[in-house]
Formats: sequence, structure tokens, C-alpha cells
Amino acid sequence: MTANTLIPPTPSEADYQAATGDHQLELEASASPFELFGTWLKEAKEKEINDANAMALATADSDGLPDVRMVLLKDFDPQGFVFYTNLESYKGQQLSDNPQAALCFHWKSLRRQVRVRGAITSVSQEEADAYFASRARDSRIGAWASAQSRPLEDRFALEKNVASYALKFGIGEVPRPDFWSGFRLVPIRIEFWRDRPFRLHDRLEFMRGDATAPWSTSKLYP
Repeated sequence: MTANTLIPPTPSEADYQAATGDHQLELEASASPFELFGTWLKEAKEKEINDANAMALATADSDGLPDVRMVLLKDFDPQGFVFYTNLESYKGQQLSDNPQAALCFHWKSLRRQVRVRGAITSVSQEEADAYFASRARDSRIGAWASAQSRPLEDRFALEKNVASYALKFGIGEVPRPDFWSGFRLVPIRIEFWRDRPFRLHDRLEFMRGDATAPWSTSKLYP
């Protein structure tokens, strides 16, 4: 097979030896995976150039066909990881049909990633209202104007919708649409991964049987 020149070559011995990072530190379990996640997210916020809270969200439709896209984490606590979307979008429909999902945070600058799996629940109306109200006004108008994931005739059609809703709301409040809300992924598995030389990475897994069970931990082969 001919090598694709667009794909970076496999690291050499010298590449690994020259690599920087916290390779000398052992990845140890903490009392709570959310505490460790908070520490890593704080470090990512200081190191990553753009969107330290970006995560890949994987869903599956009613036939089991998977789908994945990048979204932004908007909150997290021991209850789970929160994100928002148009409920009539592809991901909104898929999460309605199959309310379970997976997340992956990849912080390239830190050579770390976190993988999360679990069930999906809806955020409360109060949570959704509070977050929607915190968004920029144009973003709130955009939520009304965009029939997310539906066919778009051309860019002008979208801009026309934006102008229409801007006129409708005038200088008044822009309420949250009924079709726009948030989801919370309630994890049963969280894996912390850290790069180590020669692909001998650190992997630490937190597991529990359900949302009320205590966490257990184990190290995984790379």
C-alpha cells in the first residue's frame, strides 16, 4: 500500500525521547472522577487555544446507526455533563429515540483525553431558561431562525429568517423556544487517558452500575 503523504509518519525513537509533558507522573485515582475532570478541564482552559470545553458527542438512531459531532460542554457536576441543542436536530431526534450517548474530550496540547458513557436525561425547564437567557441576543434569535439539520435552500433563506425574528422580537425579550433545550449525560463510565512514550499510555477507568452506585476504579492496558 502506498503511504498517504498527508498522514504524519509514525513517531521515531528520537521523536518520543524529545517529547515533552508529564510523562514521569503516574495517573492516580481521585475520590471523584468529577474532581479529576475539573482539574484537567482547568488545565486545558489554560493551555488550549480554542474551546477547551469542546467534546465529541456520539449518538445512535433508532436503527443503531452511530453519529458523531463536536458540541460544547456547558456545565458539569456530580449529576453529569450538560449540553444544549435544537431538540428537532439530528442529535435531538436521536437522543429522543435512543437516550444514551458517549462523549470524548481531546486536549491535544496536554496530550490527554477523557471518554464518558451513560444515559441521557433532559435538563429542567429552569436550567434551560437560565442558560438560554445567558446567551448573546443574536444567538437567541439565531436559535429561533435555524431549523437545525433541515434542508436549507440557500444562505439568504437563513438570513431572511434571522431578520424576521429580529423584527418580531424588536427590543423586547427573546424567550427560549419550546424546541430548544438541554441534555445531561449521566455517566456510568469515565476513562482518563494520558499520553506516554511508545504508545504505552496511562488509562484510568471509573465505573459504576447506575447513577446511584459508588464508583470503582481500575487501570487499563494501553
